[in-house]
Amino acid sequence: MRKAFIYIYLFPLIIFSILLSGCQSEQAQEDRNLAGTPYERTEFLMGTVVRVTVYNDGKEEALTKAFDRIESLASYITTEETEEHSIIQSINDAAGQEAVSVPDDLYALIRSAVHYSEKTEGSFDLSVGPLTSLWHIGYPDARKPAQSEIDEVLSLIDYKIIELDDTEQTVYLPEKGMQIDLGGIAKGFITDEAVNVLKDNGVDTAIVDLGGNIFVMGNSARSMSEKWNVGVQDPFKERGEILGSIPVSNRSIVTSGIYERYLEADGKQYHHLLDPKTGYPFDNELAGVSVITDQSIDGDGLSTSLFSKGLEDGLSFVNQLENTEAIFVTKDKEVYLSKGLTDFDLTNDAFTLMDEE
Repeated sequence: MRKAFIYIYLFPLIIFSILLSGCQSEQAQEDRNLAGTPYERTEFLMGTVVRVTVYNDGKEEALTKAFDRIESLASYITTEETEEHSIIQSINDAAGQEAVSVPDDLYALIRSAVHYSEKTEGSFDLSVGPLTSLWHIGYPDARKPAQSEIDEVLSLIDYKIIELDDTEQTVYLPEKGMQIDLGGIAKGFITDEAVNVLKDNGVDTAIVDLGGNIFVMGNSARSMSEKWNVGVQDPFKERGEILGSIPVSNRSIVTSGIYERYLEADGKQYHHLLDPKTGYPFDNELAGVSVITDQSIDGDGLSTSLFSKGLEDGLSFVNQLENTEAIFVTKDKEVYLSKGLTDFDLTNDAFTLMDEE
């Protein structure tokens, strides 16, 4: 059954702020072909609000095609109980028994997830499913597991033993009880796919937002010569309160933080970013990390990894990457930038912009 549209306007972890810099000429608007009201569609998918806004006039059909692509990919990856059994659920159910054949696009996503598990040396691990299912943070039945339960599932988390057959396009989890969880990378992959659909259909000015995985296409709809100005969420405040902003064009911003989803137990908050090695949420000085990349899947795969490394190691790691920048926010409200990020504007006096030592 087709889901009903849900037209609600929640601020994601990153919010948009289009700054005006004077009047734009009528000729500039005409050249940009941005006449009239933008086409926008919002739905609730993958447990989050998904919104796509297209600013090119006459491209409403492109918006429909982009959402068709999003819905198709979303149906593959859910691990929650639904009327339709997802392919990821089928892979997990067959753990320790047999390999499962998967479609081209899902296989590409899983292959990418393995790549990022390797690249981050397991701080992102697509086989973390048994642990996320155990804590289930963000759902009504979330709870703090007993240590014995955590110890039991930790032995099932190991991306290195997942068997992929590129010829047959099959996925095999060799240990019974293993589970793939693509929640840490799937939204990035799907965001990029939606952007590709829009590009293929003549769209050059749009915003794709998958629950905080943001991709901005082209320059601001208000001025063909200015980039989008993207506000970075204050992780200590309600959604919509920002600490600063950054101009972005044809790039993605993805944020991982500790205040978006958490469980309160024994007088303590446990956030949803779980360490595959300890079985508990990552515990360091960071409150949030925002990653700016050319592809959203890169930001998705890296954001959790950079968070897991902490401030010093996270900065060191991202500074070695090309075309990748990051904003680190500590629990002490200090803001650190990767070495190539020179145009971030801190606008909130409660925070201090620090120099990297």
